[in-house]
Amino acid sequence: MRKMLTLLVAVIFMSNLQAQEDKKQLSLDVIFKSREFAPDRMQGLQSLNDGKHYTQLKPDSLNMYSYETGTLVEVIVTSAELIPPGDTVAIPLYDYTFSADESKLLFAAETEPIYRRSSRSGYYVFDRNTRQLKALSDNGKQGLADFSPDAAKVAFVRENNLFIKDLSNNEEKQITFDGLDRHIINGTTDWVYEEEFAITKGFCWSPDGKKIAFMRFDESNVKEWWLPFYGELYPEYHRYKYPKAGEDNSVVTVHVYNLETGKTTLMDTSDETDQYIPRIRWTQNPESLAIFRVNRLQNKLEILISDAGTGISRVIYTEHNKYYLDENNYDDIVFLENGEEFILKSEKSGYNHLYLYDMKGGQVSRITEGNWEVTSVLGIDQKNRKVYYQSTEMSPLERNVYVIDFDGKRKRILTPEKGWNDARFSADFSYFIKTFSDANTPHVYSVNRGKDGREIRHITDNNKLIEKRKEYGFSPKEFFTIPTSGGVELNAWKIMPHHFDPSKKYPVLFSIYGGPGSQTVQNAFSSDMWEQYLAQEGIMVVSVDNRGTGFRGEEFKKMTYMQLGKYETIDQIEAASYLASLPYVDGDKIGVFGWSYGGYMSTLCITKGADIFDVAIAVAPVTNWRFYDNIYTERFMRTPQENPDGYDENSPINHVDKLKGKYLLVHGMADDNVHPENSYDLVSALVAANKDFELMLYPNSNHGIYTGRNTRFHLYSKLTDFLMQNLKEK
Repeated sequence: MRKMLTLLVAVIFMSNLQAQEDKKQLSLDVIFKSREFAPDRMQGLQSLNDGKHYTQLKPDSLNMYSYETGTLVEVIVTSAELIPPGDTVAIPLYDYTFSADESKLLFAAETEPIYRRSSRSGYYVFDRNTRQLKALSDNGKQGLADFSPDAAKVAFVRENNLFIKDLSNNEEKQITFDGLDRHIINGTTDWVYEEEFAITKGFCWSPDGKKIAFMRFDESNVKEWWLPFYGELYPEYHRYKYPKAGEDNSVVTVHVYNLETGKTTLMDTSDETDQYIPRIRWTQNPESLAIFRVNRLQNKLEILISDAGTGISRVIYTEHNKYYLDENNYDDIVFLENGEEFILKSEKSGYNHLYLYDMKGGQVSRITEGNWEVTSVLGIDQKNRKVYYQSTEMSPLERNVYVIDFDGKRKRILTPEKGWNDARFSADFSYFIKTFSDANTPHVYSVNRGKDGREIRHITDNNKLIEKRKEYGFSPKEFFTIPTSGGVELNAWKIMPHHFDPSKKYPVLFSIYGGPGSQTVQNAFSSDMWEQYLAQEGIMVVSVDNRGTGFRGEEFKKMTYMQLGKYETIDQIEAASYLASLPYVDGDKIGVFGWSYGGYMSTLCITKGADIFDVAIAVAPVTNWRFYDNIYTERFMRTPQENPDGYDENSPINHVDKLKGKYLLVHGMADDNVHPENSYDLVSALVAANKDFELMLYPNSNHGIYTGRNTRFHLYSKLTDFLMQNLKEK
């Protein structure tokens, strides 16, 4: 009997081994040159005004569907109808904008990216009634085209000036005339506002369509940065304004243009010019414009209500923070249709929560509360006085959707599943399209009822992708916590080597970001193909959210204030030490990889943590916060003049003498965000300290390093080869 049992165990072991060996093998070609592992997504979803239907982009049409049944109700427009007059090629269907009455649509063609969020295009207007397609303007590409509330006009920006196109008579009217490259910007934002306040649209129509409020940037005194672009006999240079820490910003003013009188009125935002205006927004009153005013240290927010006719302003809300304000909250401030109240998201309790205020600045109710975070407002049902929101109430690693009354007394969870839940609601909140995933389950889409979350119908899933991942024997992403000497447990995930054998010792690669308010440890599906390739090659991959990351309350996030890099590095070093103590980890083969803030962190880890980290890759790293933009840097560090030690003590440039391991430094030479200066100065410091390292530069590539033929594949081939030679085979 014992012999038979032994034989059975041996047979099972051999069968499992054979099954593992039969799995397909990943390659960099499969990952980066094919779409085998691309998840299916629902593109271009929008709810229509009736609340019963939604639109969705398909490859050759924009279609209308019923929420309840999924039936195709109408083909809104086909590619054949989007061929401009005199052309033979249709406008690509990748985005669209309805007018408020849904009678017209805007489509963008021949789009040219400018920076991360900005672009210029040749816009076209499609009229659903006449089925006609017309170019918005023949006078050059436009940016930020936006219908007036009555769909009779479209406002847009061209060459730093603001224009209005009257669709009824085809008349194009210019309403600002002082726009000038690298000096004056009207209707859109400068580089640093776009990057750090996530805003490019610097104008908005009044509710009655009779006025346009717009922002004007005077960046004349902001210092320039030059980026070289190679390929011709002599390089070309892109010049733009980039305000570094402690340096001058644009002076921003707010104006209102009256279409009936042609008069432009300056709004009073105070005599102080060294401040920020991250948002402007009309209230429901077409004579009252809300202006958000933030001081340079970004620890004081004021909401002004400005009279559109006179420009006179009054403050209705003020919030102070002992550290800094969460810049992600500005978009969740909503003025209600009754004209008497507004809802805002604030971190003033120590966690991001929702509050109801009256227009005099008095708090009416605290809508949500608890030791968890509201992450976004998904919709406000003003008729029934309910807020739909997403939060971390079940876990900081997860997201769930809730509905709650304005008074905060009645709350219902609409998506109880563990994982990552998001929702796009119908206009009347009768339905929502739910998107669900978890760390090992690609996106699943369904239509659910708004009142209770009950699923009405399943739309689509990614079961084919799940099966594809099984064919390659992917390791699941697993979550765990790491204890630290400070008594704080850090959240982490790990992907174990394929065919993991606990009797063996494996190298470890930390995939790191770690920046303020960020989060890499999420129970959500994301592309992990490169990590799975490394796991296939016998490398354990982990990611750890250090102190300073988000969604665990204000004190956890903001404890890095004034000293970026210090506690984050301590936590990553302790996490690496913890893993090195595990029986299946090779403590002499600990590596770290990071990009941008993650590159800053990986460089600190290989220098300040040289006794535990053996290999590091830094892509596009900040190496000295004095080199980075002032809105981001000063938010967390104040100015270099106020906090010189905070800037210098955690600059990797000042710790290169500690480097002992293998180090690869990578940068795009046309990086408009983290300038190559960061890497060049680090190179000088490494050379002065006589430290060996590897360097890879990509001409004409920005922060994402993808410009040019084969660039992305080459980049990851370089990263992979470096790890295979110095971490796996060390």
